[in-house]
Amino acid sequence: MQLSHGGESSPTGAPVARWSVEQVLALAPDGASRKAGTRLGAAGPWSGTGCDASGAVWGLCQGSGSTPYRTVVDTTGPAYACSCPSRKFPCKHALGLLLLRASDDGAFPPAEPADWAEEWLTGRRARAARESGPAAGGDSVRGPADPAAARKRAERRAERVTGGAQELEQRLGDLLRGGLAATDRSGYGLWEETAARMVDAQAPGLAARVRELGAITGSGPGWPVRLLEECGLLHLLDTAWLGRDRLPDPLAATVRTRVGLPQSAEGPPVRDQWLVLAQYDTPDGKIVARRIWLYGRGSGRTALLLSFGAAGRSPAQALPVGATIDAELTPYPGSGQLRAELGEQFGATTAAGPPPGIAAAAAPAVYGNALRDDPWLDAWPVTLRDVIPVPSKDGWQLADAHADAHANARADAHAEPHGGTRTGSALPIAPAALSRPGLWKLVALSGGGPVTVFGEIGHRGFEPFAAWDPGEDEEGAGTTGGPVVQLV
Repeated sequence: MQLSHGGESSPTGAPVARWSVEQVLALAPDGASRKAGTRLGAAGPWSGTGCDASGAVWGLCQGSGSTPYRTVVDTTGPAYACSCPSRKFPCKHALGLLLLRASDDGAFPPAEPADWAEEWLTGRRARAARESGPAAGGDSVRGPADPAAARKRAERRAERVTGGAQELEQRLGDLLRGGLAATDRSGYGLWEETAARMVDAQAPGLAARVRELGAITGSGPGWPVRLLEECGLLHLLDTAWLGRDRLPDPLAATVRTRVGLPQSAEGPPVRDQWLVLAQYDTPDGKIVARRIWLYGRGSGRTALLLSFGAAGRSPAQALPVGATIDAELTPYPGSGQLRAELGEQFGATTAAGPPPGIAAAAAPAVYGNALRDDPWLDAWPVTLRDVIPVPSKDGWQLADAHADAHANARADAHAEPHGGTRTGSALPIAPAALSRPGLWKLVALSGGGPVTVFGEIGHRGFEPFAAWDPGEDEEGAGTTGGPVVQLV
């Protein structure tokens, strides 16, 4: 939902955002925390609550013990601190404090922070200033203790990856000579053993792609064709690595990333008003990967913040969806790469409307252009404007609300009785999104009318992540209070 505020001013002069209930719940590390935080979102257990102009909120939450828990949140980070023993981040008390503020702003009178809250806020902001401050003399610039040793380690790893790529090429050749249709009789052990060899070669990206090959044989009718396609992409990645010295620098950086070599954010930071488009977690083996999509109001760039959490713990980085943050992002290298690292933030988060979008018919070309820079790209972020979710024979589509009426009439005439499709200007919703509750949120938000939707388009279709109420205008101008709804 959209941010609101109570009229306070941040140090930069911008209003301090008050997050909505939906935005707060989106920060919960898991369902149990969301449920527990909701129970604490009422005024009953809270005392000593307050807020200040810098974006901090605090309060005392009475638990089962005699001493209440001290909870403080810096919404400009956001960052959280609580005296409870929970290892979850944010804990249920931080969620409850923010939920209380979202529903009852009157419970947080403007005031100077309590001593315990002020101590944490001062220490946090001092650390942030040290970490983001320039190293005038160069003494505090951190880097490899021994550049020559680091270079030798990188060269040894590259040699191991090259050996793994050469071995993988031989295995792919053997696979094709034996016939793809016979691979289902080999079982998953063949692929797991090959993936293990790629792990030994320190090429986790190659290992992950090999494991994906093993899942294709049981994916239903037509799997040999899909297996051949994926083998072709894997062969392309192998040969690109083996011939990386002949590639342009941006494409070579992309190949290194796809193979699994670590990369560091580099280049000049980009300061902008970054709109938080979506945030969601996905399991990645024994860790949890969190993806946060941002859109730069001034630069028009889309960026991805990627963070990880250990098993049982959510990643520390979290931003309220629908907010705009004034911050610097440092991009990672690579042709067409969108990943960036969040740097210094300036001031508080503020309310914002949806980003500018494109018509549904233009989205496939956007994905096609991105594939020229990164042939291994599964999907590409895009915002669709004025689309309507409609049922189709195989699922759902996002149809262009301004499609040619005659084309739509012809499509409706040939549609299945239970649901028409607009074939000329519609995108199929990806199968992965059809079973999520977010699809029905999108349908309910639309109500048969046009909406703005952000998501990813790929060869499997369009996967929606967030949608804006039709009352929202692009670039936040003339907003009428319509909310942003998370769909993942």
